[in-house]
Amino acid sequence: MTKGMLSLIENNKARPSIESLTYIAERLDVDISVLLGAIPSYHFGEVLEEVELLYNIDFDRKTDEYKKIISIVEPLLDKLNQGYESARLLEIHSRCLYHEGMDGWQEVSDKAAQLYDQMNLASRRAEIGLFRAMVKFSDRDYETALDTLLRERAEIESKYPYIDPMTQVDLDFHEVILHFAVGDSETATTLMENAIEFSKKHRIFYRIDDLYRIAAGHALMFNHEEKRVYYTEKMRQYGEFADDKGSLLFCELINIEYLISMNHDYKGALELIDFHLKDSSLSAFYEPFFLLEKGWALFGLKQYEEALHCLNKIHIPKYVHHPFDLSLFYVADSHKARCYMELGNLDKALELAELAVKNIVPMPDTPYRDYCFETYELIKGKMSEGKM
Repeated sequence: MTKGMLSLIENNKARPSIESLTYIAERLDVDISVLLGAIPSYHFGEVLEEVELLYNIDFDRKTDEYKKIISIVEPLLDKLNQGYESARLLEIHSRCLYHEGMDGWQEVSDKAAQLYDQMNLASRRAEIGLFRAMVKFSDRDYETALDTLLRERAEIESKYPYIDPMTQVDLDFHEVILHFAVGDSETATTLMENAIEFSKKHRIFYRIDDLYRIAAGHALMFNHEEKRVYYTEKMRQYGEFADDKGSLLFCELINIEYLISMNHDYKGALELIDFHLKDSSLSAFYEPFFLLEKGWALFGLKQYEEALHCLNKIHIPKYVHHPFDLSLFYVADSHKARCYMELGNLDKALELAELAVKNIVPMPDTPYRDYCFETYELIKGKMSEGKM
């Protein structure tokens, strides 16, 4: 850092980056908060740019970004009283506090919401409402999550006479997944189909892939064949158009599960599964789902040892919170239970069958839930026969 640059900074004619500011603070032997506290409010836009860059790093690449953001914004809190930059910095700060398990994030979130209300920024205010609801969702308190979303939505709609279509779709999407989460499939399905039509009408494709995924998954789960084919094809078309690998992989998972559960084509499913598991670019997000399907296919082929080896590799990913996804992973214990039953270890089979039932009891009614109970009753029956 040159003397000339330091002079410009000292005379408020240049704004250092956070890295440069950290460097200066180290050389002055002071905490960076001392220098940040001297930043005039008209420089908040530049602070926000750096905070956004840190905040928007991909989740699986994040290290200590949340802590860095907290240290940057904390000294400015007393000055964040008006304008978009202040509101957005408060919003991001509140989220970082939450992710770091620190107190006070709700109060900071409230202040950000008030500033957005003052500026009539419905879309940003809705983001805060959605975040509050999804905090409860992440805690697997689905009823409270839905109540929170409905309350936040009612408040937003009462304050804002116009809500842009993209925000409308975002609210609809989250309401759909939460209605499914509490077991209200009828309301969820109606909202989902309305949201898809609304997206088409307004030519908004922001959430269309997510809506297609829910629609295809629900159709497969409850054996709505025509809808499964329709929504899976729509999702594939979207994935090819947008070059979205996630959507294309989800299509593959839908087709694989169909081959296993409906066609009992275990060999065909296994070929597809192994093809994707050998792909070095397969993300950590999708790998557990493919392993789950592989274990199920191997069980179908009566390769019980191999199925157990595969299923024992699976751990429920920390990002999985929806009851439908959780139910899929709880079923893995039922698959393992049936493998042990076939191998003659009924005690281990019963232990795993009981675990699957215990975990899946709070989940909504699905074929996965039925399978866990059927497995438990089957193994209990086998044990009773052995005692006779």
